Amino acid sequence: MAMNRVCEMTGADFPLFAFSHCRDVVAAVSKAGGFGVFGATRFGPEELEEELQWIDAHVDGAPYGVDVLVPEVIDARVAGLKDNSERAAAIDPSYRDFAYDLLTSHGVPSERELPPLDDRKGITPENGLALMEVAFRHPIRLIANALGIAPPQMIEEGKKRGVPVAALVGAKEHAIRQAEAGVDIIVAQGGEAGGHCGEVSTLVLIPEVVRALGKAGYDIPVLAAGGIMTGGQMAGMMAAGAQGAWTGSVWLATPEAETSETFREKMVAARSRDTVRSRSRTGKPARQLRTPWHDAWDAPDGPGTLPMPLMGLVSEPSFARIEQAAAAGNAEARELVSYFVGQGVGLIEQVRSSRQVVQDFREEYLDAVGALAATVGME
Repeated sequence: MAMNRVCEMTGADFPLFAFSHCRDVVAAVSKAGGFGVFGATRFGPEELEEELQWIDAHVDGAPYGVDVLVPEVIDARVAGLKDNSERAAAIDPSYRDFAYDLLTSHGVPSERELPPLDDRKGITPENGLALMEVAFRHPIRLIANALGIAPPQMIEEGKKRGVPVAALVGAKEHAIRQAEAGVDIIVAQGGEAGGHCGEVSTLVLIPEVVRALGKAGYDIPVLAAGGIMTGGQMAGMMAAGAQGAWTGSVWLATPEAETSETFREKMVAARSRDTVRSRSRTGKPARQLRTPWHDAWDAPDGPGTLPMPLMGLVSEPSFARIEQAAAAGNAEARELVSYFVGQGVGLIEQVRSSRQVVQDFREEYLDAVGALAATVGME
């Protein structure tokens, strides 16, 4: 396709951006002409260094990017806690007991105490900045941040190195704040999206953000995110003013992804109504495949949820145990298997390779553009 602005900025051949925690997906998408974006949050600095070295060696010179999370707002309840040991100690035992009782009721072997914690992991500003420093040591063509305004260090370093900085937003006022801070690309993510998301639908958010940026005098390209699983949807969002698509959930149903076979099977079977926007995994609203885990934590008589990053200290070890039990054949554990996924899960009909997904997006995009052109006699 003809080059557009985000392609010119990033070197992508086709403006399909693929967010994934799996290096194999990132490399496969970039080599197929899209743009892989490696989600760094689950790694420590040394682990991220290894992952990016692998991508450098396997991406065949194709462009890729890195996404880190540097939260702008820290809950007052955790602001004074300096490491994971202090954070774990601040968690009321009743929360650990609740998780323990929930898992054991589904036959999942569990323990009340939290496992050893690595201070270099977890969604905190200091960890995000450490991962950012690692990312900039590699030939990345984009760095992205979510959970608030991109930090000044990221914007300054990006401009110095010629690396565009992208920021995820869920409302038009957030887009204006990011533009004022100096970011290069806005990723407008609707409430249909998997993971952390706002409440405004993608169909409304994209033209709203594009219009607000233009009225404010900012000439910043926008990528559409949230529920986009096909090339036809991508074309629709570009007709609404976006310069490309930022996708995540669609890659979870590829054999290269970090997801388990159990979760991929659940994705294929799921309907779009089977997701929930819940704080019960990270402490901030994030869309996930709904399970009894979410129902229990979010119930009126439940304990409520902890702030980020404390909630993750309880939930992540629990979900690791759930996956292990499900893989061992525990049918009750399978009910609890979940991951971050958007409402577009209802469009997943089969497991496809990452390369095939890129190809399908291209073909569907061209078909949709041709059909639109035909309506005004331009075919």
